[in-house]
Amino acid sequence: MTPGKKILGEERRKLIVEWLRMSKEPLTGGELANRSNVSRQVIVNDITLLKARNEPIIATSQGYCYFAPAAPEQWFERSIACSHKPQDTKEELNLLVDLGLLVKDVKIEHPVYGDLTASIMVSNRREVTQFIQRVNETNASYLSQLTDGVHLHTIAAREERILDEAEAVLKQAGFLLAE
Repeated sequence: MTPGKKILGEERRKLIVEWLRMSKEPLTGGELANRSNVSRQVIVNDITLLKARNEPIIATSQGYCYFAPAAPEQWFERSIACSHKPQDTKEELNLLVDLGLLVKDVKIEHPVYGDLTASIMVSNRREVTQFIQRVNETNASYLSQLTDGVHLHTIAAREERILDEAEAVLKQAGFLLAE
């Protein structure tokens, strides 16, 4: 936090929404904290309040994004079942984004908590690299490690044939869960 005037309460939350809407890239909690002259924890609390007000903000490994529904352009989505070792995560994600699609999330079925979903939101190799680096830097585990590598991804593309290609590429790599 740099010395200067703190932006307070509602004014700060309005600015956070504006900054997120205007940004083409995710903004980290640290970046938002610096802009507001508050701590990162204050930003985390603000984001929680904004989500409670139904602001479409999502937290990704690269930072926060404002995820307003896109204009009329149609995207196709599919859920795909995968299985692989943790060290194959980067290869799996790169295979998908190389096709020009968006990997929205990862889901597992936990024996105690039920369905768990985590946002990934990667669409290119740079974002995949940042995601993997963030996992490594924080010493976090992949959700799929809780289910011996079995997981689902929601993928999105502008053409349905790309989703078909994604399944074929993952099957060829041995990452698609056998039926």
